[in-house]
Amino acid sequence: MGTFCHVDKNAFPIEVGLCYILPRLEVGVMAVNAEPQVFLFLSEILGQPLIGPEGRPVGKIVDLVATVTEPYPVVTEAMIDREEQRGELVLCRFPEVEEVRLPIHADRTTADDYRPPELRENELLLKDSLLDKQIVDTHGAKVLRVNDLQFLMARRCLHLVHVDVGFRGLMRRSGLEKLVDLFLHTFFDYNLPNQYISWKYVQPISTPDLLRLKITQDRLARIHPADLADIIEDLDVNQRSAVFRSLDVETAAEILEETDPKIQVSLIKDMNAAVASDIIEEMSLSEAADLLGDLPRDKAEGILKEMEQDIAEDVKELLAHPEEEAGGLMTSAVLHFLPETTVEKVLAAIRGEAEDMDFIYYVYVVNEADRLLGMVSLRELLAAPMAARLADLMDERVISVHLDEDKDEIAELFAKYGLMAIPVVDDLGRIKGVIPFKNLLEVVAPHLGKK
Repeated sequence: MGTFCHVDKNAFPIEVGLCYILPRLEVGVMAVNAEPQVFLFLSEILGQPLIGPEGRPVGKIVDLVATVTEPYPVVTEAMIDREEQRGELVLCRFPEVEEVRLPIHADRTTADDYRPPELRENELLLKDSLLDKQIVDTHGAKVLRVNDLQFLMARRCLHLVHVDVGFRGLMRRSGLEKLVDLFLHTFFDYNLPNQYISWKYVQPISTPDLLRLKITQDRLARIHPADLADIIEDLDVNQRSAVFRSLDVETAAEILEETDPKIQVSLIKDMNAAVASDIIEEMSLSEAADLLGDLPRDKAEGILKEMEQDIAEDVKELLAHPEEEAGGLMTSAVLHFLPETTVEKVLAAIRGEAEDMDFIYYVYVVNEADRLLGMVSLRELLAAPMAARLADLMDERVISVHLDEDKDEIAELFAKYGLMAIPVVDDLGRIKGVIPFKNLLEVVAPHLGKK
């Protein structure tokens, strides 16, 4: 048989789509780089004999092996049930395709063309890993079932370009495609559409090895955290855990903040404490406290011991307050400055600390004892001269709440004054934190915030 085929990014100047619905795509010829290009489906190849150079079958194709690479995986081998010894599955080099005709013909067969059915790094069995399995459409942000796979013949190789998630794919595999087409066209004047997703937007989730590839993290990171949280919630327990563990620390933290509390617990409780602490440290302090409060006590204490001391102390302070009171709703990451601080210094501090802040819309003005004096919005800071002092800009009519303020009272203040956040003070008027509106929303209207 021919040599291995290698992917060439320049071989694909055409864009083969996002998730889209098209009229029926017949196998045809497209001129790209003056080379005929033809589409084939996995369902057309499976079960076909592989014909040797003498014209006799050497085996029946039961699966195809592709090397996962960008932009599209390339078929390098076929798994065949050998003709000489039925039931013996082997991998053999996939022939270079001179022309599309079924069954597929090999130009030569030698002992070196065969090997045991053991996959190498970045390889997957297409039927076994994808067909009838769930995948994530990273462009449409949803979980779908694969009904067929579409290949493009280019540079004498087969490249996986689309997954078929439509009803037509099922009909094609069952051999009923033409019959269904005839029925729908005759009685309803309707043509059954194709529904394809470009491989560039496909993330398999049934193969743990694939979830560890960099390509996986790149694709999943494109999805908005709220959408990815919904996707994870739709998966079964094993898939959910596998996908979550494949994410980088920052993305995992964003997902946890958007996920149902019960699922948060299920994702973290069996995780190594050191790994869990790295993720939880990236969460907002209030969200981290809520999650640790829902975990078994010994698990939460183990994670707190692994966390950076200053973050752990802030989280412990929040855990000391009931969740539905101001102290439990607030985040202690709040920017506050003395009255004589200039706008220039405040903006420099914001730039330096923004990454670690849960909320930046107001900065608060305090005296040397941290007693709350006033506030200035970020918009006012940006419009003010760099030399201006906070004392000259601040609004002294600050609406604040005490640590034990009830959520219903807090909600009324948000509604009455139209604030984005409300500061929390102790009995001496010292600022202890701030309640972003989002934190309140998740408690008083969970169907509008986090589930």
